[in-house]
Order: sequence, then C-alpha cells, then structure tokens
Amino acid sequence: MMKFWKKQTETKRGQPRKRVVPLWRQKWSIATAAALMVSSLFGAGWWMTGNGWMGQLVKQARWSLISASGELGFTVEDVLVVGRSQTTRADLLKAVRLARGAPILAYDLEAARQRVEVLPWVRAASVERMLPDTILLSVVERQPLALWQVNGQFSLIDRDGVVILKDDLERFSDLLVVVGNDAPKHAAGLLDILQTQPQLMNLVKSAVRVSGRRWDVQLKGGIDIRLPESGTGAAWLRLAEYESRHGLFSRDVRLLDLRLPDRLIVKKGTDASGKTLAPETEI
Repeated sequence: MMKFWKKQTETKRGQPRKRVVPLWRQKWSIATAAALMVSSLFGAGWWMTGNGWMGQLVKQARWSLISASGELGFTVEDVLVVGRSQTTRADLLKAVRLARGAPILAYDLEAARQRVEVLPWVRAASVERMLPDTILLSVVERQPLALWQVNGQFSLIDRDGVVILKDDLERFSDLLVVVGNDAPKHAAGLLDILQTQPQLMNLVKSAVRVSGRRWDVQLKGGIDIRLPESGTGAAWLRLAEYESRHGLFSRDVRLLDLRLPDRLIVKKGTDASGKTLAPETEI
C-alpha cells in the first residue's frame, strides 16, 4: 500500500482535554449524514433532470451539502494505492486528478476509475472514499506474457493478448517471442502447453503462428518443431518422451515434425560440403 500524500498532525501537550461531544453532534456524524443525503440527491437527479426547476433545486441542494461537508473537514488529504507495481506514481496522479483539500464528497469515483483503467499497465481498478479524508485506489495490473513480433515491430502482450508496451522492452527480452497476426490471441494457450514440459520449455526461443491454425516452435540451437493443429499438448508430451529416450537434441537435428499423431519425422542437418546427412527419418 502506498500513500501519495500524508496528512501532517502535531501533538500539543499541556492542553486541556476536549469536552466529549454527543454522537449526534460530532462532525463525522454530521458529514456522514450529509454524504447519505448527497448520494440520495445524486440518484434523485437522474429522474428529475427533465423536470426543469425541480432538477435545478436538487442540484443546488446537492452542492450546498457538499460545500458544508468540506467546511466540516471532509476534504481529500490522503490517497492510498494498492496493487501498483509497474504503473508509475506520476501516471496515477495524473489519472486520478485529485486536488488536496477538495471536498471528498464532490469527487467523481466512476470517472476516476475509467481514467485509471486507460493506463497501459492497469487491467482493472476501483476507487473508493474512506471518510473522512482518504481516497483508496486499488489496481490490478496486467502480467507480461510474451513479446509479439509483427511486421518487424515488437510489443509486450499479456494473457488476454492486449498490448501493454511498444517501447523500452529490453527488460522483457527473456520472454517468449510469438510471431503472426493472430499470435496474441492464442499465445496464452500455447504457453500453457509448453510449460507442461519444463525441460523443453527452457529451450524454447520463439513460436510462429502458421496459417492461423497451428504453431511452429523454434528451440535454442536452431531446431524447429512443427506442432499439429489439434492434439498439441499430446504432441509436446510425445516430444519430451522422445528426447528423454533418444537424446534427439544432442544429435545434428534441424527439424522435428510432430503433425502425424503416431510418428515423429526427423530431418537432420548437412555435412561440411552441404550434403544432407539424412533427408527424413521416422521414429
């Protein structure tokens, strides 16, 4: 939890104890009642807006109550933020548009929420009043999933395929690179499958979406894996088992085709003269 502002208070010694004020006369009680009345008047304004003078009276009464609550000390003094990690403090302050000392009951919570949710890293947000003087802002940030490459440009995407950032991506260079126009939409599903076999996932460098139907995966070391359109998870498990039994990746292998459910087609590399050592081998 982070405070944007901190209310300054001083403790004065030697002062006589304050006289106890009855509950119904305390400032917070009065202002809370005013808040309830303001809320009621906001609701009333919806159906009275078309009634001319009546709607105007409601509007005047509402702002009179807000002004009175401010004089009683119900003003914005603190902003507490929960859930912020990637979003900058400056961006949040700009989005919430809060002036310290403004009447807290006048603050439009819904408008503030909408402005905050436009920020690149924010997936969802809520804005609440904590009477008498604090605004609580809770944010749920997007989680980086992969780097999307299209037309030579890179973007950082989340599990929903939403673009988070397009610049300053160096710190995310260890993420999987996915390629293709529809790759963001299907990237989360692919990652879920690849992560079922951690020993293989650690070798994956990038994945290319083919014809909007399936994936080709590139491993570190230059090995290409052709995955099937359906049964991708089973094919990935089969590859892990083949590697465990036969040590495929330690051989001079350039391509592994898993598109046939009952076999693995292996294409090896070339010798020094460029001659193919073995065009295709079935396992």
